[in-house]
Amino acid sequence: SMTTEASASSAANPLSEPCIMLIFGASGDLTKRLLVPSLYNLTCDGLLSDKFAVLGVGRSELTDGQFRASMASEADGLPKFHTRKEYDQGQGEKLINRFHFSSANIAVEDFKKLKLRVSELDAEYGALGNVLFYFAMAPRFFGPLCDTLHAAGFQDGPGWKRIIVEKPFGTDLQSALKLNQEILRHWREEQIFRVDHYLGKETVQNLLAFRFSNGMFEPLWNNHHIDNIQFNVCESVDVQGRGGYYDSSGVLRDMIQNHMFQMLSYLCMEPPGSFEADSIRNEKAKLLESVRIYQPEEVPQYVVRGQYGPSFPEYGEPDKPGYRQEKDVKPDSDTETFAAIRLHIDNRRWAGVPVYLRSGKALWKRGTEIVVTFKHPPAAVMRGTQVEKLEPNRLIFHIQPKQGIELVFQAKVPGPTVQLQNVDMSFSYGNAFKASRYTGYEVMFYSCMRGDATLFSRGDLVKAAWRIAQPLLDYWQATPTGKEFPNYARNSWGPPSASALIERDGRRWYEVITPEVLEMSPLFKGGEPVFLNAVIMALQPRSFSPGQTIIKADDTAGEMYLVCRGSVEVTDK
Repeated sequence: SMTTEASASSAANPLSEPCIMLIFGASGDLTKRLLVPSLYNLTCDGLLSDKFAVLGVGRSELTDGQFRASMASEADGLPKFHTRKEYDQGQGEKLINRFHFSSANIAVEDFKKLKLRVSELDAEYGALGNVLFYFAMAPRFFGPLCDTLHAAGFQDGPGWKRIIVEKPFGTDLQSALKLNQEILRHWREEQIFRVDHYLGKETVQNLLAFRFSNGMFEPLWNNHHIDNIQFNVCESVDVQGRGGYYDSSGVLRDMIQNHMFQMLSYLCMEPPGSFEADSIRNEKAKLLESVRIYQPEEVPQYVVRGQYGPSFPEYGEPDKPGYRQEKDVKPDSDTETFAAIRLHIDNRRWAGVPVYLRSGKALWKRGTEIVVTFKHPPAAVMRGTQVEKLEPNRLIFHIQPKQGIELVFQAKVPGPTVQLQNVDMSFSYGNAFKASRYTGYEVMFYSCMRGDATLFSRGDLVKAAWRIAQPLLDYWQATPTGKEFPNYARNSWGPPSASALIERDGRRWYEVITPEVLEMSPLFKGGEPVFLNAVIMALQPRSFSPGQTIIKADDTAGEMYLVCRGSVEVTDK
């Protein structure tokens, strides 16, 4: 995500509050790749208090100097992982010189020594007793960490004490409730900040601003005007060597239950009484609590799962393996790498509006979008013209990699008769704001250091999200897929059953295609923008199963077919 440049942001935004930040698991990958670049962005943008220091905690025996050297390493430190246009050596050193390291196990004696070290740093930097604990470790350590911090007396003394907890927050409803119980044994809910870095993305936060600061769409934001809503999180990458982690997770736990449900709550929640954190969190929780919980026997009706197989041997590329052949994945794994779900929101605003969610790995393109489709206008209005049917208006939120908002509507094609074509009004973040790329963690740290919990999940929200996902997990566990998996090839649109799910309702997935995607085809490479845009507006993706007939010899077709993936066979003259 992005932010405006430093000069503007520091003038409008106050500094973060003084604090000592303890990172547990500081020698791990997350610290180097995301946490330090985020702190660096806050430093460069003039948002980080000078009364701030980091104390890394881990089992390795490192001196402060060694820890700093590894964070500043050209090969795999901040100079490599920062997200700005160029690396500012001065700002980087200014930040990394505030880094310290202590070796400790999760034991009361070790943590008492840690507390003394924190007191020394507090005196040195003037942090007013404020301490931020960051758990960059596996969830099984969250409970013991909370208990040991409490037992070692970390809650005493002046200043605030806050804990940031990384996801995954539990692996199912039961473990999430247990985890919550463990964390809240000695700590108060308002001290716990459950992070979902997806919500740190500027475009996701913009959903709230867009809905409640513009008067033109809110009156239409209901079942009288909206036909359906689609959420797409498509990834073109595979499990990228993280087979061990992914095989015990799957797309429902990894992406849908947290990130996608959070976006859903922003898009569909009732207007909050104010922009105060709890006011927003109340409405998000209420929205998720209105989502219908499926009975196990309803799951196959509303949910489809998939797993990728090897790629097609085409375009001269070598075959890439299917999910079950990936490193650290069980050869008969039932873990889903794709899922499509139809949800029902049972409240007055959304009753009868289907919400479709779809996410998967190794798909034909990368992109996160939300597509709001309005109801069809009556075609009878256009009687006496050549227009046979009217397309509905669509509002598209582009979350990544393209960031912006687009409104698709109908306009008359130039000429003497009335013919219509889809056109779009498009707002692009990059063109409207001069911005540096953010990792999504900056807003999280900044908010937490200022005690603003808006972007963090409260316990009730986590619980509500798991309650929706649990019947799916239960049904899947009780129903092995066997020979049904893999059911889609790499680089495809996912399993054909996902298209069938939405087509049963008389609808289709709306594929967001950008000129960059289109130009991957040699036919359109270097095409005029007006031409490419016209092609995009006319395209209608279709997926066919092996053996299905696309078109017969004597059919008169008004379409032109472009084969994206796979191959077609011509069986007659």
